[in-house]
Amino acid sequence: MSLLLIAELDQDSLSPATLATLTAAKTLSHPIHVIVMGASPQKAAEEAASFDGVERIWMVEDPHLAHPLAEDMAETLFELAKGYEFILAPSTTFGKNLLPRLAALLDVALISDVIHIQDQKTFIRPIYAGNALATVTSEDPIKVLTIRPTAFEKAPAGAGKGKIESYPFKECSTPHPVFVKLEASPSERPELTSASIVVSGGRGFQSKENFALLEALADKLHAAIGASRAAVDAGFVPNDYQVGQTGKVVAPTLYIAIGISGAIQHLAGMKDSKVIVAINKDPDAPIFQVADYGLVADLFTVLPELTSKVRKVS
Repeated sequence: MSLLLIAELDQDSLSPATLATLTAAKTLSHPIHVIVMGASPQKAAEEAASFDGVERIWMVEDPHLAHPLAEDMAETLFELAKGYEFILAPSTTFGKNLLPRLAALLDVALISDVIHIQDQKTFIRPIYAGNALATVTSEDPIKVLTIRPTAFEKAPAGAGKGKIESYPFKECSTPHPVFVKLEASPSERPELTSASIVVSGGRGFQSKENFALLEALADKLHAAIGASRAAVDAGFVPNDYQVGQTGKVVAPTLYIAIGISGAIQHLAGMKDSKVIVAINKDPDAPIFQVADYGLVADLFTVLPELTSKVRKVS
């Protein structure tokens, strides 16, 4: 039996989360097939074919997939998925939207947010905002898994020669949502979930205008900007900046938390970062329990000084 990896695309290429999912797929020691779906997925299919361990790429091309919806993709995947023992996708908005629907169609359980694959039937996933780990054993004939990208390294580029084959698109036959428009905020900063440096701010900034202090530091470090839920709810920054259990999960090389107390839901989204630096005037703030380096100080005093002494990253 083989394994099917459903690729998430970042414009015309495979997303970093897909590359992390590929690393997880390799631990299952099954032949890996990748399905790439889009309006013009040829480039992404060729990229997938170049990775070691990938034997076959199913390429589904159709204008309906310019902005793919789970309803459109699930209809096409349903028959194909029956021939596989494992179905994997990244645990991102893409995978969390698609795989529950596909698992329901296949009448099997979904095992979400897997951080470790113990064996062919046993998987480990976090629960209670990451405060506990659940070991899940599945006897289903088809194991449907979403993989937490921050738990696995991205698969390195290889010299594979996977075979690319076309697969027909099946349009959804039932009433379903349709894509209307995409509203995106253009930014020269790195994307939050793939940035190597993330600078996050919390309610300690007190206002939207004060976030300019954090933006100045992020610009010098060429870092992505994140925020706690409290800062987002207060209207300091947009929703897509939120890091945490109900926001985005990140694991950068360096995470700088400024004015963030460290609520459980926020820690669940960033505690896998390689190095964590915390700046907070409250010495008892929970963020210091996970920080590698902590500074108890007023951010309005420290942040301008820190920014002035940081050499700009090119």
